[in-house]
Amino acid sequence: MKSFTKLLTRVVRRELYREDKAMFSCRRLFFVSSTRASLLQQNQNTFDASYPLKSLPTSSFNSTKWGLLGAQKRSMFIQTQPTPNPSSLMFYPGKPVMEVGSADFPNARSAMNSPLAKALYGIDGITRVFFGSDFVTVTKSDDVYWDLLKPEIFAAIMDFYTSGQPLFIDSSVAASMDTAIREDDSETVAMIKELLETRIRPAVQDDGGDIEYRGFNPETGVVKLRMQGACSGCPSSSVTLKSGIENMLMHYVQEVKGVEQELDDEEEAVNLTSQMD
Repeated sequence: MKSFTKLLTRVVRRELYREDKAMFSCRRLFFVSSTRASLLQQNQNTFDASYPLKSLPTSSFNSTKWGLLGAQKRSMFIQTQPTPNPSSLMFYPGKPVMEVGSADFPNARSAMNSPLAKALYGIDGITRVFFGSDFVTVTKSDDVYWDLLKPEIFAAIMDFYTSGQPLFIDSSVAASMDTAIREDDSETVAMIKELLETRIRPAVQDDGGDIEYRGFNPETGVVKLRMQGACSGCPSSSVTLKSGIENMLMHYVQEVKGVEQELDDEEEAVNLTSQMD
């Protein structure tokens, strides 16, 4: 009887030990799983620019840099917005870009005066850069995809704003002053410039682009404009030019008989190539 009691006691103790061990293993597994889930959630909400990322959200980008001992070094939240031009995308850094006016960089040579524009042109596939009041419009070539370009563009914008560099090396040629009314401007030209600045330009900038006043011919009544940013090369730019801008100018200024787009050298070369094809 005593032998049976001892045997039964050993069996009970052994089963209790197994249950305690299994419970401890479950608790440890739950703790590790919870920790990993917490770290994964944190990594989804922040992004370290020193590591590559396979995919990014199209609406926003949260970048955080960390220094030694886990101290936060720099952080930036960048939003993106599509434009009517599928080859152009607007980037909102959450900070002012242009204090006055706008700036267009149709090629890499024109970007030499701006460290940010120069850095963006250093990315393969970028064909145009435009600065607005609180956004940067980037235009790409047709043979590259935004999923590959956006991480590099995000990094270039973040590096610029954390570097403390000025937006322009020579501030005297920073902003476009095409619509500034001069003393020698006629009343007609002054009215055209005022309409462009107050009525037309804000609407065009909402789509990530801008317009540049190039002149008015009083004999023909034709206003010359140049499309910039996302509006340059946009499939709907001709509709915007004729149906929107031309109609408004002709409505308010009787001397205006039409509006024509003036192309830069690269755009003219593209048009000639397409006509030859």
